[in-house]
Amino acid sequence: MREYWTSLASVLGVFAFCQTILQAVFPPELRFASVKLFHRVFHCFSTYCYFDITEIDGVNTNELYNAVQLYLSSSVSITGNRLSLTRAVNSSGFTFGLANNDSIVDTFNGVNVLWEHVVTQRQAQTFSWRPLPDEKRGFTLRIKKKDKSFILNSYLDYIMEKASDIRRKNQDRLLYTNSRGGSLDSRGHPWESVPFKHPSTFDTLAMDPHKKKQIMEDLQDFANGQSFYHKTGRAWKRGYLLYGPPGTGKSSMIAAMANFLGYDIYDLELTEVHNNSELRKLLMKTSSKSIIVIEDIDCSINLTNRKNNNSSSSVSASTGYYDSEIRGGGGGCAEEGGNNITLSGLLNFTDGLWSCCGSERIFVFTTNHIEKLDPALLRSGRMDMHIFMSYCSFPALKILLKNYLGCEECELEEPILKRLEEVVDVARMTPADISEVLIKNRRKREKAVEELLETLKLRAEMNEKNGVLRVTNGVEEEEEQEKRALDSESPKQESEIEDNCKEEEEEEEKIK
Repeated sequence: MREYWTSLASVLGVFAFCQTILQAVFPPELRFASVKLFHRVFHCFSTYCYFDITEIDGVNTNELYNAVQLYLSSSVSITGNRLSLTRAVNSSGFTFGLANNDSIVDTFNGVNVLWEHVVTQRQAQTFSWRPLPDEKRGFTLRIKKKDKSFILNSYLDYIMEKASDIRRKNQDRLLYTNSRGGSLDSRGHPWESVPFKHPSTFDTLAMDPHKKKQIMEDLQDFANGQSFYHKTGRAWKRGYLLYGPPGTGKSSMIAAMANFLGYDIYDLELTEVHNNSELRKLLMKTSSKSIIVIEDIDCSINLTNRKNNNSSSSVSASTGYYDSEIRGGGGGCAEEGGNNITLSGLLNFTDGLWSCCGSERIFVFTTNHIEKLDPALLRSGRMDMHIFMSYCSFPALKILLKNYLGCEECELEEPILKRLEEVVDVARMTPADISEVLIKNRRKREKAVEELLETLKLRAEMNEKNGVLRVTNGVEEEEEQEKRALDSESPKQESEIEDNCKEEEEEEEKIK
């Protein structure tokens, strides 16, 4: 036994002697250079190239690392043996990802790439103003050299875009409102937000199915139209005007649009905005993929029809049109003496140069009286699609019966359906009024239908007695009449503006 330990000690001594000789002949600098030269020769003959994407870039978080992590979560199968599971703040979904030091093969346009999630322990840190994590994380991308330009030019951009879509899908949507008096919050933002939990969808929206399909297709075309808007040289935005009697579902329509596209909502209160400059700053602080809403715009500030304003109050030639326009407050339904938003400022907000400071934005205006709005607000490019929110029709009534009573059309008796169809158009009741009747008796289906039928009959008889009858061609004719009325007024408005401008020029020449 003693001989064994003696022999082992001798071998270790010889090994230590050899190691000392090697260190003396080959110092660390030479060994490092040799390894570096070996790697360089290896890479020259290798068909692959490697890219490291670290979690921390200096002192900042690497945005590309987070994007790759989200993107790969959509490629990893839930049936994998070992996965990482995370849930972000304000997120409604779980995210699956690669485990530590695991790898996955991805395919992009027929090109295979290898992703490896590399996690190592960080060496002892020196003093730092921002302590770093104990683990050093990153992704290594292995691609073939011949695919290098193709991957770097297209694949990484695709990953960033895909990650943005996943993040928006998982993250809870927010409802913003501008701070009172233009004040800023603790982070210096002029918008305050709360989680947006409105359950309205196009499936539950009480509207003619054909019209809903048109709106959904238009929204989908807009969301997928980045290349189209770029090719045609247009700002990536779209405007919708929702008009009709109160209680016809304008707010529910906005919520359904947000839930359909996954956009945040910015509810702009014009009475809290002091001037055009503040309005532009609010626009600059909105995010892309959002809906900017101005509800009851005819009652917010004095932006009503210029023809009505000129006929109700005589404006002298020396005062001019533009002087009367600048007095934004004190008219309409709001009485805000300190509000100096002009019609020109609002038009530039929706369709001017400042409207393109972001991308993929939707502007929605609502009003109960479209005839009160200035035609300049309604033209294409500002309000591209006019949506008339009508009184409850028979197709909309069937949706309400399904929502509140769980009634399918086939479950109701044919005579009852026929009687409902006969009276609903003449009754001129809003979806909100009908919903209230159904809510009261939602646990008693037969009683709810009977009471609804009686209410519709009473309202129809009242309308016939008072001479309030709907047009024979339905909602479409009523909508077209309102549009034709606005179109007929628009040329007159433009000619009046030109006349006013000419009068101002003549007055200036006389003064000179």
